[in-house]
Amino acid sequence: MKTPRTPSRTPETPPLWHSLTPDAVFATLSSDPIGLSSAEAERRLADVGANELAVTPPTPWWRVLLRQFISPLITILLVAAIVSLLQSHRVDAIAIMLILTLNASLGFMQESKAERDVRALQSFSAPYCRVMRDGAERVIPGRDLVPGDVVLLESGERIPADLRLVAANALQVDESMLTGESFAATKNTDRLAADVIDADKTNVAFSGTFVGSGRGRGVVIATGADTALGEINTLVQVPSSQTPLQLLIHSLERRIGAAVLAAVVFIFVAGLALGNDAATMFRTAVALAVATIPESLPIVLTVALSVGVSRMAKRNAIIRILPAVETLGSTNVIGSDKTGTLTENQLTVERVWTTYGQLNIVSEEDDGGTADPAAVRAVLRAGALTNEATLSAEDGSTEYSGDAVDAAMARVAVDRGAVSVHERTTPAVAHQPYEPQLRYSQTIHLNGDGRRILYVKGSPEAIMDASIAMAQAEGAGPLDESLIHAANVEMGAEGLRVIATGSRVLGDDEELDQPLPPPSGLTFLGMQGMTDPPRDGVAEAIRQCQQAGITVKMITGDHPVTATAIAERLGLASGKQALTGAEMAGLDDHMLSARLAETNVAARVSPEDKLRIVRVLQSTGQIVAVTGDGVNDAPALKAAAIGVAMGRSGTDVAREAADLVLTDDNFVTIVHAVEEGRVTFAAIRKTTFFLLSTGAAALVAVTLSVFAGTPLLFLPVQMLWMNVVTNGVQDIALAFEPAEGDELTRPPRPRSEGLLSRTLWFRAGITGAWMALAVLLSFILELHAGYPEVHARTLALTIFVMLSFFQVFSSRAEHKSLFQLRLFANKPLLYTSLGALVAHWAVMTWPVSADILGLTPLTVWDWLLCIGVGSTVLIIVEAEKAVRRWSHRHEARA
Repeated sequence: MKTPRTPSRTPETPPLWHSLTPDAVFATLSSDPIGLSSAEAERRLADVGANELAVTPPTPWWRVLLRQFISPLITILLVAAIVSLLQSHRVDAIAIMLILTLNASLGFMQESKAERDVRALQSFSAPYCRVMRDGAERVIPGRDLVPGDVVLLESGERIPADLRLVAANALQVDESMLTGESFAATKNTDRLAADVIDADKTNVAFSGTFVGSGRGRGVVIATGADTALGEINTLVQVPSSQTPLQLLIHSLERRIGAAVLAAVVFIFVAGLALGNDAATMFRTAVALAVATIPESLPIVLTVALSVGVSRMAKRNAIIRILPAVETLGSTNVIGSDKTGTLTENQLTVERVWTTYGQLNIVSEEDDGGTADPAAVRAVLRAGALTNEATLSAEDGSTEYSGDAVDAAMARVAVDRGAVSVHERTTPAVAHQPYEPQLRYSQTIHLNGDGRRILYVKGSPEAIMDASIAMAQAEGAGPLDESLIHAANVEMGAEGLRVIATGSRVLGDDEELDQPLPPPSGLTFLGMQGMTDPPRDGVAEAIRQCQQAGITVKMITGDHPVTATAIAERLGLASGKQALTGAEMAGLDDHMLSARLAETNVAARVSPEDKLRIVRVLQSTGQIVAVTGDGVNDAPALKAAAIGVAMGRSGTDVAREAADLVLTDDNFVTIVHAVEEGRVTFAAIRKTTFFLLSTGAAALVAVTLSVFAGTPLLFLPVQMLWMNVVTNGVQDIALAFEPAEGDELTRPPRPRSEGLLSRTLWFRAGITGAWMALAVLLSFILELHAGYPEVHARTLALTIFVMLSFFQVFSSRAEHKSLFQLRLFANKPLLYTSLGALVAHWAVMTWPVSADILGLTPLTVWDWLLCIGVGSTVLIIVEAEKAVRRWSHRHEARA
């Protein structure tokens, strides 16, 4: 054996391996058909490195923990806690720190769980493989493969590296994880044109794919990061972008922080200018900051998202990253893979054509009106007996393994009673497996009376060439090639893969040659049309998405004809021709955007094309969710606002790149996830509205009181108590608010709209102003009526508590009236709100706590006054909602 040189790790111009002959490949790699020597393999391994895929290392735990405290609101509250501690207000400091600690703990646990998920791309390196080393077959770890190694392949094995095939015997490879193709790729060793895309490289076997049937041998042309799988891995290993919700929250936190800081500084300075002492004003400013800042907003967000996670898990959707709960709710484009996502990822016979009628297997209808059951049975029987599919080894299993076409034909024939399991497992008299170059397979079986029957299946053209007659109602009749050809074209145009069958009774004295000679003298029985059918309920789910204002686009590596046929069945057809990867190569981003606007199908696209489609859609302001199950989907899953992976049939790579995993692999579940996402965001929005409106009311009331020439409206300790009793737990309970029922009839939230809608900002403004005015006026009127300051403050504080009580219930729905909602639909909110009132009454009544807070008990009439004034905020909100509903109905009629 000649001494080979070590190939370069990163050649300037990588060879086009598919365009070289096997001899040229061996020469370029300095190898030969008997493989490398062990010594040479070790040298190359040291040079090129292990056959493994690099993954981004997990984030250190301390960095994940620190990340929970990166927020303007958290910073302000930390300062407030420190100041409170320095001023010996330990209870206040401890309360603030408990809130911050709980929020950080929840966020840390969720992110740590995501970091501990399996580093899935590494699992696609084959553990062991068979190679030729030192002129003999050896079994070595897949990580030890190097360029130039000769790998042996057989059915059921995972391909450990990119291979240029040098031998192929009926070799078929399942490449659906890379290409999205439902059918296994037939491989050969022929040279190909230089400009062939990966999906059409029939002489290359790609790392991570599986051998479906046959045998082969290939020389390693790329390992690790240099493989096609490695290139996809490189696209995946990029930082995840922030979700829309995260961007909105960070923006709101900065605005709130800036506003609160400006207000408390202003109040401190103004208080000093008006003659108040510095110590009192400093404590007032700190207490007002604590009372005004929605310090529970971070924990409310975490709780609301966690509730959404729990609800989604019950509906077969597992969230890996908390903010992804909401993102689906704001999504307006879903780019879905076809194979295994919209379809079953299992070839299924859907139509049986005979020369005098056809049967639609799915609908059980005779499309031609004259399909004879015996003729259909003959077609199915021939396909099932000329077949190498085998039943699963599991007891009682009805699933077939092997070639996808064989499995589909065996399954339908057994299910419909055209052949028994025993007949299929009875050894054939003779058999010739399918050969791609021949385009047929044939077998000989004995029938019940001992006669030998030759069954043949293959392409319609191959079976017609071997036929002299075709089956008809009255027996065999003349072969009508034009009739068969027209039916073949019609079925192909519908995206069906067409396989024909024929048969012949062998004479008693007819000798059998080995191997079997080419078939002849056949009677053409008919054809079976098969496809990867849509999943049950997907068409309805797509209609629901469209009703909810979400555009669904199919993005697949499959053939345009197949993709278009499935799209039509799902209601995705737009009347325009499918976009293809070849077409994309000639379009700039602006032209591609326009093309995407007119079609919902992109076919024969590469992983890079999918990624580009996602980015172009995002550049136009769309919030894009991408679904998929294969390795080819991983880059787009990673780049999208939210990636949705299949949990059962999906690859680990897709699950690793995704934010959401569907445990039932059902596109229908996405609709449920969209609904839950919108419910979750609505809960966050309602809670934010409540916190901002009550916080603004406190800020405005205290600010105005400084300039009103009256004593301080609230003492610092009272503001801290007010913060506890008005939104200490009610805001968290509000995060449990269930769906209102119309989530899927509304369009997605506009990207330009913030955390609160214009309606809620307006509502927060008018209710906040009214609450501030009501509290301040009640305080001033009480003082003018001659009541002592302690009574006036107690009444004002209780009015604020009652206003907050009614405000939290008015926050339960943005559009619907409170009286249209079930009272006990949110029991935590009802119980915590009533509990807050009881707690406030208790601290006023118990002398010890009343003395600490500077409060005094109120009379029954005082309480009735507080309830009456407090209910006015509910009246204002209900009136505003009624006016808006009337306006919308009036506009709709106009």
